[in-house]
Amino acid sequence: MAETNALKTTAMILAAGRGERLRPLTDHTPKPLIEVGGKPLIEHHLERLAAAGIERVVINLAHLGELIRAHLGDGERWGLTIEYSVEGKQAEDALETAGGIRQAIDRLGERFLLVNGDVLSDIDYAALANRRLRADCRFHLVLVDNPSHNPGGDFALDQTGRLGGASTAALTYSGIGLFDPALFNDLPTGRRALGPVLRAAIANGQGCAHHHRGEWLDVGTPERLAEADRRLRDHSDDQ
Repeated sequence: MAETNALKTTAMILAAGRGERLRPLTDHTPKPLIEVGGKPLIEHHLERLAAAGIERVVINLAHLGELIRAHLGDGERWGLTIEYSVEGKQAEDALETAGGIRQAIDRLGERFLLVNGDVLSDIDYAALANRRLRADCRFHLVLVDNPSHNPGGDFALDQTGRLGGASTAALTYSGIGLFDPALFNDLPTGRRALGPVLRAAIANGQGCAHHHRGEWLDVGTPERLAEADRRLRDHSDDQ
């Protein structure tokens, strides 16, 4: 059973992007509703968040966002309360990751679990939600081995769990992490990428992470979508 700390952690699923590399699939179907393993991609996250003890989920919307809202509703079928942060109706209205978080900041509570809606993994959401952020860290990222499409990695991780320290190689940000909303409180509203915000905090010694060595896949292209579908169906067949 998930510990009570998880119940105090809100999750935010990033779902506003168009999914350019998955066109034409995403011209009429928002990427979170593309089926993988027999169900929409975003439902895999909602099921796992509910199982982890999360009760509130905020989802940002832009491209075809009304279809996502119509499909998911208020989240009752997963035992969740879903709220929506609407950034606009067109793909160009999306505020990017940091901008989307900044717009939704008043809904995210004292700490929040951030989930990129287009990844699949076996990352333990309950363990992450129950993790206590170190006093000197404003966020804790989950890093993974570098995939072929990101061979240089994103961030260096030292043996103490701090980002930006001495390391032989960089690892890739999984798109999943635990955040203190204070990281975003002073940001101007509007379109803003997450990378520069993280790197500025890391430069000030405020970033932590751990290396996840299990399953992870960025479902960003037709080829990786097919791979995700194969993995999930194979896993289902093994049950």
